Amino acid sequence: MKVTDSTSLTDTQSLSISSVPSYAPTVHAALSSTTGETRDLVCFSHLRWNFVYQRPQHLLSRATRNYRVWFIEEPIFGNDLRLAVCTENDRLRVVVPHLPHGSSPADIIRYQRQLIDELFQKERISDFIAWYYTPMALLFSDHLKPRLTVYDCMDELSAFWGAPKELLDQEKRLMEKAGIMFTGGYSLFEAKQRRHPHVFAFPSSIDFTHFSSARRPLPDPVDQRSMPGPRIGFSGVIDERFDYELLAKLAERRRDWHFVMIGPVVKINPALLPKGPNVHYLGMKDYKQLPAYFSNWNVAMLPFALNESTRFISPTKTPEYLSAGLPVVSTPIRDVVRTYGSQDFVQIADSAEAFEAAIELALQQKHPSDWSAIDTFLAESSWDYTWSEMNRLMTAQMKVAVEQ
Repeated sequence: MKVTDSTSLTDTQSLSISSVPSYAPTVHAALSSTTGETRDLVCFSHLRWNFVYQRPQHLLSRATRNYRVWFIEEPIFGNDLRLAVCTENDRLRVVVPHLPHGSSPADIIRYQRQLIDELFQKERISDFIAWYYTPMALLFSDHLKPRLTVYDCMDELSAFWGAPKELLDQEKRLMEKAGIMFTGGYSLFEAKQRRHPHVFAFPSSIDFTHFSSARRPLPDPVDQRSMPGPRIGFSGVIDERFDYELLAKLAERRRDWHFVMIGPVVKINPALLPKGPNVHYLGMKDYKQLPAYFSNWNVAMLPFALNESTRFISPTKTPEYLSAGLPVVSTPIRDVVRTYGSQDFVQIADSAEAFEAAIELALQQKHPSDWSAIDTFLAESSWDYTWSEMNRLMTAQMKVAVEQ
């Protein structure tokens, strides 16, 4: 599915803003009944659905078992003013506001508010859960009346490069509105728990069936087939969190190793990334393709820089690598150390020299040693279980709100 260009949309509706009055849904009629089931879940996201497949996609795909899901992305700027609604499946719609180039900040907020109101009116969305990944969406959605507001804080967005200066103020507002809050890791939970009465930690989970297929031989993808081994791989977004200096040192120290980088390069100058005959950037891959790449790697790595943007991260790739049967080496990211390093599931290295030694150990198949313990841990960390627990907590919170 591609939604970046309106001419390439398939199975898509376009909602025009013309002649549609501003519409703010009223409090749903079901509030007076404890037996009514909420029909819709409306998500406001700073990430696009067709970007790297991660926490939002995992959770909201599963949310379709319980709700009709509307995934509202940040706007795309072009020549017209409309809302593109793309059908991902019969229970999930991806919604993309298209706004005119040159719109003022005030108009951008006003246009999004009007387009969202039009969507709610056309689709009769009145009894719904509002699910936020970005507090900035409050600027155009704070007039809505959801049964429950959920803040799924997957990252400390204020620490990322280019974060809007208003983000912290909007996050404060969102936490005041939210009936329940989830965090993407334990470090984030510790940072937020005193700021909200109902905060729950849900770290990165795993689709074990999908990634464990990499434990058996799979055909080597064409774009890495000619690379010699050993192969040390990374899969994820290459941005300000990525320690490109570490990669450069490793590639220089071990020219006999080949480093495979999968994922988009965003927010950093590609010229900063190390180049060389043993460093390979393969770009973003479809989620379905990842096991084939992992199956043909020898070691996986998490070369994250230690800075403000990585202080609270809980990388989704950690359990994915382990499910694929790959030994993993990581820099000392706090949530990786406490969840995986403390149990010796992942080797932790704080320098290029230590990283090299840890990879060498993994190549000699001397780490990890207890895959049965790893698999037991992973079995208790499924996205299915995570969504089930989240929905249970949401349902309980809605019931309390009705009784009050």
